Amino acid sequence: MSTSGYDYARPDHTAVQVYSTCPQSKDFTSQDYARKVIETAHWSEDAGLAGILIYTDNSIADPWIVAQLILQHTKRLLPLVAVQPLYIHPYAAAKMVASLGHVFGRRVALNMLAGGFKNDLLSFGDTLSHDERYERAAEYLSVVLLLLENPSATTFVGKFYSLRQAKIEPAIPPDLMPETMISGSSDAGLRVARQTGAIAMMYPAPAETQADAISDSSLRYGLRIGVIARQSNNEAWHDAHARFPDDRRGTIAHQLAMATSDSAWHKQLSEIDASDRHENGAYWLQPFRTYKSFCPYLVGSYDRVSDELTKYIRCGFRTFILDIPSSQAELEHARIAFEQAADKSRNMSS
Repeated sequence: MSTSGYDYARPDHTAVQVYSTCPQSKDFTSQDYARKVIETAHWSEDAGLAGILIYTDNSIADPWIVAQLILQHTKRLLPLVAVQPLYIHPYAAAKMVASLGHVFGRRVALNMLAGGFKNDLLSFGDTLSHDERYERAAEYLSVVLLLLENPSATTFVGKFYSLRQAKIEPAIPPDLMPETMISGSSDAGLRVARQTGAIAMMYPAPAETQADAISDSSLRYGLRIGVIARQSNNEAWHDAHARFPDDRRGTIAHQLAMATSDSAWHKQLSEIDASDRHENGAYWLQPFRTYKSFCPYLVGSYDRVSDELTKYIRCGFRTFILDIPSSQAELEHARIAFEQAADKSRNMSS
């Protein structure tokens, strides 16, 4: 396995990169949280993953602080920092990227947010429409990249931000420039990806329906997906239901969130048939519909899950962000499924 994460050669020579997700501070005591972050980062690095997503919202610890903790306790794992424009000016974000690169000699990646929980946005008086928030995210990310790419002073005048002779010091070397991602489930998100070069991240429908999701072959695409893979289908579904049992309160919480959300991906997933797909495939929405996860899951034997992953890869998805892992063993199971998917995809293209 590559030391830079899953690095499987594709017919177009594009690597498949897999990220995990960092635990949230609200789920642990202050005494336990740092230990859990470090532990999950070690699991992710040991499994050969490329990086780890760090969430942000009003209820959890600052993702830049968590990113620093991960850099201190890993050798190559890439922190994928969720960036909320309402929290930090683009100059400050660029400064953080450059400073972490200078101190640790390591890259970070940026997961640009356009929205967030409604009450979080209202707490800042943010009343922009869905598409206007994506327009702001595009300008924000453009400013960050302009500052990092330009060794001299930068002047910029836009709709949301302006700079006059601003300069980032210490400067960042080209090899530490950040990878960038943005939700690509809406036309507005795809426009941001097109303007900035960010990976367009999606929340997938069942694999057999995803071929039409990639409408612009010039863009890079990725998926947010959970994986519960085992030796057999029965074992996988048993463990899946043990981890995500029926939960009426969770279902109600999901319905309430749906009623107040203008998120394109949230609505798209909610419109998919809610029935369990045990007989028909690996795709499973119960964790999403019971408010236990923000993404669909693939559940089944290594062979079945890898079949589904292969379909997504063949569609053109190259970046995968897994859900928060429940254990080190869970990431090892996912690793096996991804390795089998890579082998199948290679064999299909040879």
